[in-house]
Amino acid sequence: VNINTGKECHLDAHLVLHALEKINLKEIDYLFIENIGNLVCPADFPLGTHRRVCIVSVTEGDDMIRKHPLIFQQSDVIVVNKVDLAEYVDVDIDTIKRDASSICPNTTIFFTDAKTGKGLDEFFRWIEEG
Repeated sequence: VNINTGKECHLDAHLVLHALEKINLKEIDYLFIENIGNLVCPADFPLGTHRRVCIVSVTEGDDMIRKHPLIFQQSDVIVVNKVDLAEYVDVDIDTIKRDASSICPNTTIFFTDAKTGKGLDEFFRWIEEG
């Protein structure tokens, strides 16, 4: 279901509620809601979800957690994708790990490569156990 946010830079719970009216929830096991915008806008707007996942790419830099701590602190899990590109975009995975343990120590973090599937099984297991 596509949700038009108009001039807003993020979804809100009201928009999601109206979109849910178009879905037969009895027919699905999981519902994923992808918010729009950057890492700043959606941080202050809970959507009524059971879990909050922040998916970012290494191409956003190894300082992403320091630059946008709120979204990471409010997430139940962080998925850092495209780890295979880290060396090509001069990103230090250990820096991301250190920042995560310092800024959001209770948040689970997965390092994935969707192209090869690396780390995805662990993330899917986390979803299923959720």
